[in-house]
This record gives sequence, C-alpha cells and structure tokens, in this order.
Amino acid sequence: MTEPKRVRGSFDRPDCSIYYEVTGEGPAIIFAHGLGGNHLSWFQQVAHFAPKHTCVTFAHRGFLPSTMPAGGPDPAVYADDLAALVAHLGIGDHRLVAQSMGGWTSVEYALRRPAGLKAVVLAATTGTLNPAGIPASFQPALAAWQAASGPALELYFRDGIHPAAGARMAAEQPAMHLLYKHIDDQNAALDKQALRLKLMHGRVRAPEELAGAACPFLLIANDEDMVIPPPGIEGVAAVNPNAAFARIAKAGHSGYFERPREFNAVVEGFFK
Repeated sequence: MTEPKRVRGSFDRPDCSIYYEVTGEGPAIIFAHGLGGNHLSWFQQVAHFAPKHTCVTFAHRGFLPSTMPAGGPDPAVYADDLAALVAHLGIGDHRLVAQSMGGWTSVEYALRRPAGLKAVVLAATTGTLNPAGIPASFQPALAAWQAASGPALELYFRDGIHPAAGARMAAEQPAMHLLYKHIDDQNAALDKQALRLKLMHGRVRAPEELAGAACPFLLIANDEDMVIPPPGIEGVAAVNPNAAFARIAKAGHSGYFERPREFNAVVEGFFK
C-alpha cells in the first residue's frame, strides 16, 4: 500500500507563523482543532480521508508548531488565518471540519461566504453562535446540562481526567486518554484560561445567523460532552435551514478522537 503524499510547511502572518500539513490528494478537507489539541489531533481523520481527499491540518496561532503572537492568540483573527492558509496553498473547492475552538474559526470564515467553500462540519461546537438563544423547546435540556456539567468537571479535575476527553475515554481507552493529554501538553505554556475567556466573549451571534453562510452545515453533538452543551448544538441546527444534526453516543467532548469510526462515517456521509 502506497502512503498518501505528505507536505509540511509554514507561512508568515503579520504577527506569527502558521504551521500546516497537507496529506493525500483529491477534494480538499481542512481540519480546525480545539483548545486541547493542534494539527496532530486529527490523525485518525487524516488516515481515513487522505486516500481520496487532500487533508489539510494546521495549528492555530499560539499552538505549537505555530508561533505565539505578542499578547497571546486572539480568536478574532482566526478566520483571517484560515483565509490566508487557503490562499497560501492555492486551494479552490474545500470543506471544513471544526472541533470545539475550531468552530470560532470556521463559523466566522463561513459567514464571509468565501469562494470555494462547499460544506462545514461543526463538531462539539457552535463557535461564535450563542447557544443561549436557542428555542424554548430546547431550554429545559440546556438547563439540565448546565446543572450537571459543573459537578462533572469538578470530578474530572479531581480524578485527573482531561475534560475534553471525558470519563468514558479515561476508563475504556486509557492509552488514547494519555495520548490526548500528551498532545495537549505540547501547549502547556499557553494561557488557556485567558484564551477560553476570549472565546466566550466572542460568542455573540444569534443561532439563526448561521443561515447567512452560503453552504450546508452538519452539527455533531456528543452525548456525554460536559464542555459544550449538546442541547445547544441541536438547538442551533434546528433554527437553520442549511444545517443538519447528528449525535454520537457514548462519547465525551472529543468524539472525533474517542469514536473515530462513527465520526468519520457521519462526516463522510454528509460530504457525499
């Protein structure tokens, strides 16, 4: 079996450099990682999609091997970085797969209606869309999640469980849980609490604004996610005619990492 073609590189932005990897050939998929990862987080997706797709992974500004801008990374310019990446690589038609923090990048990028963007997957994220504005029918489930999330996260921290991995991954897949931590540890010097606050302050859009994009969306929620509320994700999908919704069972916040077979199948079906 011939391994897919792979190219590594970086390009300069005004205040930092962005690292990327390009693997495979075919229609392009760009993967935008979350707060607990970097380009390496997507290894199970790249291995699956690269035989038929050009898979582009990158590290957000401030996440190694990309460099740190003065004052730390600002999510307000993530979409600019993504547009610059697309231009640097000369990518035409492309699709996005975003997880958690990557949703801030991808929602804002998609709302610009860039040429060539065909579809977006938002996994465990609503990005800059505020889930508090979802319809009343989803509010009881959202309130129940909010009541359960805080105590669950306290237990995670007490027991050494990575909150973006979750208790089930730690118990059932300890090696994968350890690998998740090791990838996250590459950015131990990053002030993630400060960045998390910037992300929350940037969650200013009404759920219905997703309809302003010119492409279809798939929003994926994970049943056991204690970081981003699954009812909020489902509620955002429900009010946007260009959005579909899918759910992954027995998975925490990083379903793409914990349940890659199910995740990849859902994404592949959506792209087809």
